Amino acid sequence: MGKVIVIGGGAAGMMAALAAAEKGSKVILLEKNEKLGKKLFITGKGRCNVTNAADTEALFENVCTNKKFLYSAFYQYDNQAVMDFFERAGCPLKTERGGRVFPVSDHSSDIIGALLRELKKRGVKIMPDTWVQSIEVRQAADRPVFTAVKLGDGSLIYGDSCIVCTGGLSYPGTGSTGDGYRFAKDTEHRLVECKPALVPLEVEEDWCKTLMGLSLRNVAVRLVCGKKEIYQGFGEMLFTHFGVSGPLIISASSYYVKKNSDKETTKLYIDLKPALDDAQLDKRILRDFEENRNKQFKNSLGGLFPAKLIPVMLKLSGINPDKKVNEITCQERRAFAALIKELPLTVTGTRSFAEAIVTQGGVSVKDVNPSTMESKKVSNLYFAGEVLDLDALTGGFNLQIAWSTGYLAGMNA
Repeated sequence: MGKVIVIGGGAAGMMAALAAAEKGSKVILLEKNEKLGKKLFITGKGRCNVTNAADTEALFENVCTNKKFLYSAFYQYDNQAVMDFFERAGCPLKTERGGRVFPVSDHSSDIIGALLRELKKRGVKIMPDTWVQSIEVRQAADRPVFTAVKLGDGSLIYGDSCIVCTGGLSYPGTGSTGDGYRFAKDTEHRLVECKPALVPLEVEEDWCKTLMGLSLRNVAVRLVCGKKEIYQGFGEMLFTHFGVSGPLIISASSYYVKKNSDKETTKLYIDLKPALDDAQLDKRILRDFEENRNKQFKNSLGGLFPAKLIPVMLKLSGINPDKKVNEITCQERRAFAALIKELPLTVTGTRSFAEAIVTQGGVSVKDVNPSTMESKKVSNLYFAGEVLDLDALTGGFNLQIAWSTGYLAGMNA
């Protein structure tokens, strides 16, 4: 059987190596870190959200970029196949809210341990601390053909095929430094500009700083770029010294990165009381005002907001904080209710790759065969995982992309 070289020992790389070995190939797995799965180790706050138990339709819905490209990969190796694999490999799993799947132990090291045991069982040769300098090709009749990889010391490892699974640019400390993009560029593949995604957002308003550390649960947000609403969601968010973060914002950021152009202002609107419609909210405010009718406005809001948020809401409302509640006009009350439903922030940008969960952009899927993951430019060269221009929302969907594309590449290489 042939010899397959896999570059990158993350989720996609390990799965690609396993699939190739399962088909009887001799597999060499090259990893520039001292050990495999460095980024896997820190995913899901160290618990490793390995996939999502949603139905296939929902898997596609949660993909942000190039979902159609993933049809073959998701249908050939779906989330059920991933869960079965880990269960069989001795790592029991559990499903939590939102369909998120974790190891029962809550330790990402158990996921990596299961993969390492399987790699050993299938005879994959693992070469840690090995940096790949370039990919060597030879010219053939219709297009170039992969021949070897050139290591940092100048030595060559020859193989019949090669799978590039080097990840993106997020969490550079784990080794994601864009090597795969260099290999792709050198072999004349198109690259889509890389941007940090699933990342906190920076905002213009200074009042955010005063709320640093405040977490809001069960709020809704809308992201509006120019006149177009590009995202809406519900969940938990956090104020920081630079802007906003937390699960809800992290998801919104991927749509911001995709749609945002410098020409248009992007506004983030926070609905602090999404469970109440306008009429219900007005009733609620009236009730609170009735109970506090002889108090000053600034002392009447304890039932509506966390203490830290009250000074901000007072300032933004434009109502004199010393005004007696029973003197507040109907117009002022309605404007205040509108502020509660749409607390506005102006998004100025995202945080850097160092804080991003994934990379948006990468090797253009137009240059890759979706049924095999083989390059359309170079024969016997494959790409899988985050190095490709593919990304999804949080909840195990990005890892599912890695497992599915890695498996498909390995089976075909």
